[in-house]
Amino acid sequence: MEMKLELIVVPVSDVDRAKAFYAEKAGFTVDVDFSAGEDFRVVQLTPPGSACSIALMKNKETAGAVQGLHLVVTDIEAVRAELVQRGLAVSEVFHHEAGGPVPGHDAEERDYANFASFSDPDGNGWLLQQVRRGGGAA
Repeated sequence: MEMKLELIVVPVSDVDRAKAFYAEKAGFTVDVDFSAGEDFRVVQLTPPGSACSIALMKNKETAGAVQGLHLVVTDIEAVRAELVQRGLAVSEVFHHEAGGPVPGHDAEERDYANFASFSDPDGNGWLLQQVRRGGGAA
C-alpha cells in the first residue's frame, strides 16, 4: 500500500492576507486560486521543492491552530537568510537539549537537530528543520 501526504489545510482569518504572506514572504508558489461564489474559495500553495502543498481555509474560529509544520531544508542558515530578506520574521537557529530549546546550532551539526521558527499572520506555526541526509553527523 502506498500513501502520500500531498495537502495540508491551514485555517486563516483572511485568505488574501495569508496568500500574500505565503507567496511573497515565505516564497511559496501559488498553484490554485479558484472561487465559486462568495462562500467557496480554494487557494493552494506549495513550498519550493515540496511534494506537499497547503490549502488556505477561511475559518476565524480555528485560525492559528496549526502548529509544528516542518519545512525540511539542507542549509538552515541560507534558507533563514532568504526568508528574512523577504521580510519574514524568523527566529534565530536553535537546537534542543535536556532542558528544552537552546540558542545556536547543535554542537555536532546532526541531521534533524537544528531549527528556526516563524508564524503566519494568524499564528499558524512553522519550523525550519535542517536535514542533510548524510551530510551531517548522525
